[in-house]
Amino acid sequence: MSKLNYRNNTDEGQFTTLFPQLVIDAIEQTFGMVLDGVMTPYPSYINRVFGLTDENGNRFVVKYYRPGRWSPEAIKEEHEYLSDCAQAEIPVVTPILDSEGETLHELVLENNGSDVTYYFSLFPLKAGRNFEANSDDDWLRLGSLIGRVHSVGKTKKCVHRLECLPEKTTHPFFMELQKKEMVTPDEREEFYGLIEHGLKLITPLFEQVACHRIHGDCHAGNILDRANEGLLLFDFDDMMDGLAIQDLWLLLPDHAHKSMKEINLLIEGYQQFCPFDNSTLKLIEPLRFMRMVYFLVWCARQQSDYDFSRHFPGWGTKAFWFQEIEDFRAQIGIIEEILDEV
Repeated sequence: MSKLNYRNNTDEGQFTTLFPQLVIDAIEQTFGMVLDGVMTPYPSYINRVFGLTDENGNRFVVKYYRPGRWSPEAIKEEHEYLSDCAQAEIPVVTPILDSEGETLHELVLENNGSDVTYYFSLFPLKAGRNFEANSDDDWLRLGSLIGRVHSVGKTKKCVHRLECLPEKTTHPFFMELQKKEMVTPDEREEFYGLIEHGLKLITPLFEQVACHRIHGDCHAGNILDRANEGLLLFDFDDMMDGLAIQDLWLLLPDHAHKSMKEINLLIEGYQQFCPFDNSTLKLIEPLRFMRMVYFLVWCARQQSDYDFSRHFPGWGTKAFWFQEIEDFRAQIGIIEEILDEV
């Protein structure tokens, strides 16, 4: 893994130290290319992603991983999954190799005696239109794509990534929220009680389930429709070990009981390439509950970031937590209805 060192005198540990010229210099030195000097920022709340073009007009995307979020070993597992998919001729975007065959690199900014390490990777730019499923055939295509990705995912398990189970992720996330004391005092007791009740309901449902490598954040925003090439799945940043249904339910237009047609079409397409356990359908709403908790932690970790308040106005206020209580109460109600039917 190549390592570049720079001295910087701005605030340490923040993406604000990642000046455009540093990004350009790092790519040129690592890959031996000459860029045209223009850097286009792309929307990404967790990492920093920029578009670049070299002197020959070739277009690239560089991703700088959020410091402290993933270890180098965890990032390499993402790259390994992408490589495995590409070898199986599944449409994904794989990172570019440097002259030594490495896909992960680090930029170290020395700042007032401390080092801040940014891991980064370079990808080819893949253009396409955002995909929206509007027909039965569209849902079948989506299911087929995920089935192909999972057929490769099942060949290995993660070592350095999260496992999408309540006791492995949601319980620790909830403890993190409590430790940070994010919830306003008047709403704290009721909110904590709801989460504890929800976890008590869903945790037994995940006993003895089979997990394997999955995309982890498989929503429509991470799928492109490319002319003459079909659907392309990208942004494997949240890849993890989990259930197949985790990569399917995020594509649904509504709660499970209102999306049975779409679920059946997704599974039909999925099973063309990979078997599917229909008993896991009952876990869709528990998984939604888990993602709701995760999203709160995701925001809590980034609330001090530049521009966070503009994208999430009112986050963390008394009114915000009151609404969260209502949302979690409604979600738990749906889960209880499902359990009554089982």
